[in-house]
Amino acid sequence: MLLVFDIGNSNIVLGTYEGKKLVRHWRISTDRQKTGDEYGMLINNLFRFQGIRMSDIEAIIISSVVPPLVVPLVKMCERYFRIHPLVVGPGIKTGIRLKYENPREIGADRIVNSVGAYDQYGGPLIVVDIGTATTFDVVAENGDYLGGVIAPGIGISSEALFQRAAQLPRVALVTPKTVVCRNTISAMQSGVIFGFVGQIDEIVRRIKAEMKMEMRVVATGGLARMISRESKTIDKVDNFLTLTGLRVLYERNLPEPKKE
Repeated sequence: MLLVFDIGNSNIVLGTYEGKKLVRHWRISTDRQKTGDEYGMLINNLFRFQGIRMSDIEAIIISSVVPPLVVPLVKMCERYFRIHPLVVGPGIKTGIRLKYENPREIGADRIVNSVGAYDQYGGPLIVVDIGTATTFDVVAENGDYLGGVIAPGIGISSEALFQRAAQLPRVALVTPKTVVCRNTISAMQSGVIFGFVGQIDEIVRRIKAEMKMEMRVVATGGLARMISRESKTIDKVDNFLTLTGLRVLYERNLPEPKKE
């Protein structure tokens, strides 16, 4: 069984695969203060609840955009699973060409998403990851990574609004029934949700115009489904796109079989 970790700024998503089948998955809060032992105990409890033993895990792959958590998670894997994990980073075989001025600057999550999306849907396509940041990644018909866009995420923007405007409250990210609202909370929700829908749709349109081609748009991330209901450009929501990409990357980095 393969264990995959996607360490994001807000959440850690992990899942177990048997072959190409995602068997179990979990989402936990990213906590930079937690030690490897604390994560080990937490994951052990999640496994026990689902009837999985740590000894069932044969391999592990980690993608992280939170550098301080990589070492604790690697040590956790070595101590509790007795496995040295594969970490997505420089030197890993991606199977795609990275057409970027400095490929080392590309976030691991963006590479993983692009690999997973191309494996599942082919190209050309635009991958929109609606998380702490909203990222747009462009993948060519042949799988080349062509670059993308990074914008502030919904959570960051709504939190900044609360912190900087003394009279505005913190609000839940819920789609209001109307654009024009008659109370402050709904008005803030309208501005945040519909504002980001507009941002995503406009950036997608500009990417398509610049690339001079029609492209499939695949969205992922914790808020992808909510935003996709209002969007006119998102074609598909895949909540497990990053986990799929991690599985594909692990398979591409398996040792070559020895010739007899």
